[in-house]
Amino acid sequence: MSQQFSSRALKNNAYEFSVSELAQSLKSTIEDTYGYVRVRGELGRVIIARSGHCYLDIRDDRAVINSIVWKGQMVRLGIRPEEGMEVVVEGKLSTYPGRSNYQLIIDKMEPAGEGALMALFERRRKALAAEGLFDPRDKRDLPFMPSVIGVVTSPTGAVIRDILHRIMDRFPLHVLVWPVSVQGNKAAEQVAGAITGFNQADGFTRPDVLIVARGGGSLEDLWCFNEEVVVRAAAGSNIPLVSAIGHETDWTLIDHVADYRAPTPTGAAERVVPVLSEWQDTIADHGVRIMRGLRRSLDEKQSSLSTSRLPGLESVLAGPQQRLDLASARMPAPMRLFEAKRQSLDLQRLPNPGHVIDMARQKLSSQRLRPDMVTQNLSRQSGQLQNLQKALLMQMEIQLDKTGARLGQAGDLLKAYSCQGVLSRGYVLVRDGEGRVIRSARTLVSGDPVTLTFADGDRPAVIDKTAEGPVTQPQPAQ
Repeated sequence: MSQQFSSRALKNNAYEFSVSELAQSLKSTIEDTYGYVRVRGELGRVIIARSGHCYLDIRDDRAVINSIVWKGQMVRLGIRPEEGMEVVVEGKLSTYPGRSNYQLIIDKMEPAGEGALMALFERRRKALAAEGLFDPRDKRDLPFMPSVIGVVTSPTGAVIRDILHRIMDRFPLHVLVWPVSVQGNKAAEQVAGAITGFNQADGFTRPDVLIVARGGGSLEDLWCFNEEVVVRAAAGSNIPLVSAIGHETDWTLIDHVADYRAPTPTGAAERVVPVLSEWQDTIADHGVRIMRGLRRSLDEKQSSLSTSRLPGLESVLAGPQQRLDLASARMPAPMRLFEAKRQSLDLQRLPNPGHVIDMARQKLSSQRLRPDMVTQNLSRQSGQLQNLQKALLMQMEIQLDKTGARLGQAGDLLKAYSCQGVLSRGYVLVRDGEGRVIRSARTLVSGDPVTLTFADGDRPAVIDKTAEGPVTQPQPAQ
């Protein structure tokens, strides 16, 4: 058609084009002339419409080319377009007749070397750090002994095998794997979705810790872990997160926001899971130490109890019994003294007053004394008799009181240390079937009949179980 328009124009300079004809002619001319082109530049304005198409500008210091990536092609790009990124794109140059401008329809896009990616990485790192996403104070401690471990990685390859093998070797635990792509345009959204999905835990047990892992690769291969959507998902995780991306020298933005950055996927498994055998040895050692401490404590308590417990019944009664024996031995002396005093009083007792009067009358009759003398003698003797009677009665009362007091004290002592007195304080006397006193629990066997003597009577009993171990000494009732 362009050749037809050109021939017409040569024949008649005044040929009249319609607007659409001229626009279509220009479109055909540009597409035929340039066809498929490769362009290097910096991404300017980047807009992803609701339809899924991406509208962007490719520019340098002197020009700008409007460009478009159709929705179907967006999912095939290796990177996510972002303003300021230096890229090399391939596509077809065309025009948009509706607005009389030309545009590049992009099929492929790749970073313009690692230098461009590093510059973008640094800009993004500074922006996210300014928001506080990398604050060390927000990092959490990993659980000491997780029950469930969540792993976000590719379901195939050496990474997942290394992680599972290392966990099984150290401490077999329940592992949940969320399979994702770890490279390509879809990888970032899948990784972010896996982190969010583990946190929501819909229909499965929520893990105690997460491992986000990938093997080594170039900066471009690992780029999905530098995407903002992944970094924000990791920062918003309520589950402690361990990043294990690439090798020890490979750093991605998720490493900055993770609670712990492992140098390798194997290192992540070692950090999350302790060694079972080591903890078994530690627990066994602690158990031995605890048992030693318990034995030592029990020995000390037993020794303290042995020194502070009440003595046996025989030991308790030995002292009072000895004092009772001494008191009993001393009892005859006061009794003999009392009897001697009584006999002495009997000897000193005055004769019957009637008898004295009769004797005086006889003497008076025989002597025929004068009446006044007789009266005087009788009066004197009667007074002496009364004085002697009073003195005798007073002396008897004093001696009887003293002797009675001593007898009362001896009686109280005898009662206190008698068998009945001991029983009244809560002790029990145990006799065997033949009435012999039982002095040791070890002399009894199961089934032996015994008689328990209390203060208020006897009760029969049968031994139920042979005594074992140290015998606890009885204590008197309070």
